[in-house]
Amino acid sequence: MILFERGASSEHLTGDDLREGLRAALGVLGPRRKVLAIPPDFTRAHSRAGELTRYAREYYTNALTDILPAIGTHAPMSDAERERMFGDIPKNLFRAHNWRSDLVTLGRVPASFVREQSEGAVDFDWPAQVNRMVVEGGYDLVLSIGQVVPHEVIGMANHNKNVFVGTGGSEGIGKSHFLGAAYGMERIMGRADTPVRRVLNYADREFAGDVPVVYVLTVVGKDSDGSLATRGLFIGDDTDCFDRAAALSLTVNFEMLAKPIAKAVVYLDPSEFKSTWLGNKAIYRTRMALADGAELVVLAPGVREFGEDRQVDRLIRKYGYAGTPEVLRLTKENEDLAGSLGTAAHLIHGSSEGRFRVVYCPGKLSREEIEGVGFSWADLAGMSRRYDRAKLRDGYNTMPDGEEVFFVSNPALGLWACKERFE
Repeated sequence: MILFERGASSEHLTGDDLREGLRAALGVLGPRRKVLAIPPDFTRAHSRAGELTRYAREYYTNALTDILPAIGTHAPMSDAERERMFGDIPKNLFRAHNWRSDLVTLGRVPASFVREQSEGAVDFDWPAQVNRMVVEGGYDLVLSIGQVVPHEVIGMANHNKNVFVGTGGSEGIGKSHFLGAAYGMERIMGRADTPVRRVLNYADREFAGDVPVVYVLTVVGKDSDGSLATRGLFIGDDTDCFDRAAALSLTVNFEMLAKPIAKAVVYLDPSEFKSTWLGNKAIYRTRMALADGAELVVLAPGVREFGEDRQVDRLIRKYGYAGTPEVLRLTKENEDLAGSLGTAAHLIHGSSEGRFRVVYCPGKLSREEIEGVGFSWADLAGMSRRYDRAKLRDGYNTMPDGEEVFFVSNPALGLWACKERFE
């Protein structure tokens, strides 16, 4: 059931608009005794989920007893990140999700269903895992808060992904990512109906009927002056709110280009992107727009590691972004990679498949480290002087020497493709 919806590509929702929309939806639900909020972490700070969590706390006061950021396999938020995103919400309300423990498996999606949805690309069942707080905490409302935007693993982010992946476990996260990678991320991105989404919907329908989840979904894009603009707010307890948010997101966050890009420059905000695990959105979100033989320059002043988890970081360094056929072979032949399917999926996602060149310009990784995983390296200071983000606008730019470059100031906010590769 849709509890509230407001959205259009021309909308510019203010904080008051979000507060009023959320209050209207929660008013339909009626009083609640104990509420859990599941917002994203700081890597999705632009979602306005932190603000909406504050409004939920304001509405429910002491009945909102716990906040469980959906970090998935990301590193926990620092105090500074928490304060920047969530403001003055008391620290003692926040709970840390451990994706290797603190889990409950609600059920397992049959291998036959997963195999069918993947068209035979994988052959395993899928565990519907969530943090045990979600089902054992005695909540009469679970607010899943986040942004719908094109996504490399599931097609369009959020809805039940925020719960099953954001508060999920190692096996479930790894298998969902590997399913999407093996099926083909370019067949998934920008689509609401995908094999990964169908598997999660199966789990939701069959195993999570007793979890009182209400989804609070935003759609955020860029305004004409480059600033962020919230284009929609959709609140409901089923898939309708997601479908409507996804439809709006495609008009707001997806850019279909008339011709492939020969040279792209992507900037990674150092407060948001500290690893290639996150920073490779520069590759994911532009790959369908890049021409064969193109060059992708990634300006990454904050990137200091490959994986945010020590074990994942070690595996990325060991195997590198070797391309789909090689990663699939390595996964079959090596127990450590087979036991970390999320890492294997990430290695597939981050590879150019030999079709274009990725030039990483990291602030805190050496040339040897970057080249060791299969990327090209360039000096950050020099490339930042040549491609000064203060002088570039999103989209095509002509440099003083006549070079044409396509600039992306934040790859997390969109998806770019040329028609021939998207279709």
